[in-house]
Amino acid sequence: MLAALLDRLRDQRRRKLWTRDQATGRRGEDLAHRFLRKHGLVIVARNYRLSAGDAEADLIARDGDELVIVEVKTRESDAFGPPDRAIGIEKQRALKRVAREYARRAVLTEAQVRFDVMAITLTPQIRIEHFRGNLS
Repeated sequence: MLAALLDRLRDQRRRKLWTRDQATGRRGEDLAHRFLRKHGLVIVARNYRLSAGDAEADLIARDGDELVIVEVKTRESDAFGPPDRAIGIEKQRALKRVAREYARRAVLTEAQVRFDVMAITLTPQIRIEHFRGNLS
């Protein structure tokens, strides 16, 4: 209850300073972060960028021995289809580059990396869908 109130206040402040899409995306990331923590994952990084700046992962988490690279897609409504459909081939390649670099730094093998997608729709009511191992 308190978390939901704080989310709304944070979202209102962001909407004054950022574009609508940026604020919506960050709200989705906040909701995904809380959802994953509630389900036992440990968030180790948010908005992790490669040093070259050409790729980013919204969330990186640990689920037991697995490193989980999470892409969060948020839409204000489902009028244009489900949010997770907006992940194209280029984004998948970028996420794989992020995974390789982060796994190398964490001394993990590719077999220990999983890609998840969080699809969040904000209206008419908040709907959160978690697709485990969604990218190959």
